[in-house]
Amino acid sequence: MIDDFSGRPGAALVAGATGGLGTAIARMLAARGSALALTYHRNAEAADTLATSVEHAATWQLDLTDAEASSTVLAEAAERFGGLHTVIYAAGPHVPMVHLSQITPAAFRSQLEQDTLGFFHLMRAGLPLLRQSRGSLIAVTTAATRRFPVRDGLSAGPKGAVEALVRGVAAEEGRYGVRANCVGPGMLTDGMAARLIASGDLDERALGVARANIPLRTFGTAEDIAEAVCFLASDRARFITGQQLDVDGGYTV
Repeated sequence: MIDDFSGRPGAALVAGATGGLGTAIARMLAARGSALALTYHRNAEAADTLATSVEHAATWQLDLTDAEASSTVLAEAAERFGGLHTVIYAAGPHVPMVHLSQITPAAFRSQLEQDTLGFFHLMRAGLPLLRQSRGSLIAVTTAATRRFPVRDGLSAGPKGAVEALVRGVAAEEGRYGVRANCVGPGMLTDGMAARLIASGDLDERALGVARANIPLRTFGTAEDIAEAVCFLASDRARFITGQQLDVDGGYTV
């Protein structure tokens, strides 16, 4: 049994804990010994269910577009658990599949505000706490920033900005012992891909094309992403910072 976080002071904060990826990440962190500070946007019931299913967890409602609320929630979480050893961004809005030529300025601005600015608020609130713990910042982004899938600009654009911020944190905060990395999911059976399938944005033909473009010829799962996040958060990755680990079955090769 992997026990990376047992005895580590503080908690891991998972922003977006009620999403498919956030839930898998939270469960794996808990199974490996971490206390959990879980944030959610709207789904209080799912957050409470998750918190009661693991040990040492608490929940907070958080709209990441609110900078003041982000600072307040992270400060409260750090006080509750005696610090934060990891801050994980697994949040973000639904991303419709639209050609770049068809995206309105309002739609693009909305994605930037919810995703890039949301991450910035979390990052800004978390850095003083991560300096104290010599901790780790991890953003779940997308493999689409390495190999662009048609109609994925509303994801790749904002997530690309998130990745640039993460590299900046790695460069600037390493002197304080803070590490920062990204995990880039490819096509999955969970999370955003599942929502796109349910909405009809991805039909069977599109799924077949996507599968053919993956060397392993299969889709990943939320647990695959959680494994990567938990590794990067652990001391096993103590000399890794400023990197993106694409978990994509080889899509970006």
